[in-house]
Amino acid sequence: MAAPTQRFSNRVDNYVKYRPGYPVESIDFLEQEAHLSKQSVIADIGSGTGIFTRLLLDKGYTVYAVEPNEAMRNSAEEQLNGYPNFHSVNGTAEDSTLDKKSADLIVCAQAFHWFDQEKTKAEFKRILKPGGQVALIWNNRQIEIDAFAVAYELLLQQQGSDYKEVNHRNITDVNFCNFFKGGKYEVAKYDNVQVFDEDGLIGRAFSSSYIPPKETEAGQAFLGELKALFEQYRTDGSVNFVYQTEVYLGKV
Repeated sequence: MAAPTQRFSNRVDNYVKYRPGYPVESIDFLEQEAHLSKQSVIADIGSGTGIFTRLLLDKGYTVYAVEPNEAMRNSAEEQLNGYPNFHSVNGTAEDSTLDKKSADLIVCAQAFHWFDQEKTKAEFKRILKPGGQVALIWNNRQIEIDAFAVAYELLLQQQGSDYKEVNHRNITDVNFCNFFKGGKYEVAKYDNVQVFDEDGLIGRAFSSSYIPPKETEAGQAFLGELKALFEQYRTDGSVNFVYQTEVYLGKV
């Protein structure tokens, strides 16, 4: 199994083009419940190509985007260096390199399931200001919402390289209770949808680290099955990925 920090190095282009964004309501929730002000400093840990980072920068916040994967970090820098409040950091959740008590809020978008949770908890306590909070965020694909979703999930389970092992759904309420102070946290959930033509579906699928690389025999077999699924389930030339964007917010 590839090291978590290196899993996406050869998938950056597809990641940038085809990974879902996040509903504006998720930012509104954080602004209200984390009591953000225009002076707030936010650490985006496991920031990847900067999908969530950009939303925070557009709101005017100072953001330290901490990402260990060089290819993903470089991509974020290319896209976001025009923002004066953007700071790119080569670090990890367990060793962010950020200053002690420097962050009003920590966000982890589509990333927390890759972290060593105990070491991360200690690091987050170190870098948060008194009263600061942590938001764990996922776009949770709805795997039973329609016939296409069911068929796609089955394909992943059958042909994904280590899909069951790295699936973020392995994170449960037990993990959250152990991570957040006193086992207390708030949850907010929002609808989110991506609409794909065939090329978009292929790009989205191959942005995932558990899909065999396209140039391999296994990748070509997966591609053939994926095209057949698209042909079977498309409506007006497209299929939908339906997500529930989930935000878990609390102190550590």
